[in-house]
Amino acid sequence: MSALQLTRPLAVIDLETTGTNVATDRIIEIAVIKVMPDRSVQNKVKRINPGMPIPAGSTAIHGISDDDVKDAPLFKQVANEFRQFLEHCDIAGYNSNRFDIPMLVEEFLRAGLTFEVDHRRFIDVQKIFHLMEKRTLSAAYKFYCDKDLTNAHSAEADALATFEILEAQLVRYEAQLKADVDALAAFTKEDEYVDFARRIVMQNGVEMFNFGKYKGRAVREVLKAEPQYYDWMMKADFPLNTKQKLTEIYTSMVLKKS
Repeated sequence: MSALQLTRPLAVIDLETTGTNVATDRIIEIAVIKVMPDRSVQNKVKRINPGMPIPAGSTAIHGISDDDVKDAPLFKQVANEFRQFLEHCDIAGYNSNRFDIPMLVEEFLRAGLTFEVDHRRFIDVQKIFHLMEKRTLSAAYKFYCDKDLTNAHSAEADALATFEILEAQLVRYEAQLKADVDALAAFTKEDEYVDFARRIVMQNGVEMFNFGKYKGRAVREVLKAEPQYYDWMMKADFPLNTKQKLTEIYTSMVLKKS
């Protein structure tokens, strides 16, 4: 039987949000289940006031309404608490590489905090599931754990179910999957990208635009020929993380000239 081998804490995260747009939507509930190398578990769960109305369609999914969060703290009031809780942790989640982690990084940036990701390993349980079976979180829980996820879209229930699924996947795919974080992070790794929204990707060590009229063009080449494109992107409705990475590229170009 395979049990996940941990050399440092693994934080299993799940977010409930006002919507799915990383640039404009906000977190309304966050759950972090921190599994330690000795298998002890620490939980941190909080409702968050998003500072904006929660759309009815979103409430219909997760059951959290404006009244439920009206007295809750803003994310910036708990940001440092969560950043410290996640310190030295690798991160796992369900569709976390494409949604939860980008959303969390964006919220930290809005709070004026940088959340370092360079030395963390990310395991996306959905990616393992889709590569192996191709289904949804509730179906995954039934398939791997033979349980019904009765409290789906409660952040804590989803995060706990995600970790159970991960451990069940290691048992089912014992011959194909190594039970260590390096191997699982490599298995679920996405294509190389610069920003979490994947507006800029890496190809052969070169930053390339991955959207719009300059898709497939080198970022530095475009900014050199048309520097006003940088200004347009900084004023447009892109995620802060995208703007941060674009600024890093642009600044390195300016410094190289001086």
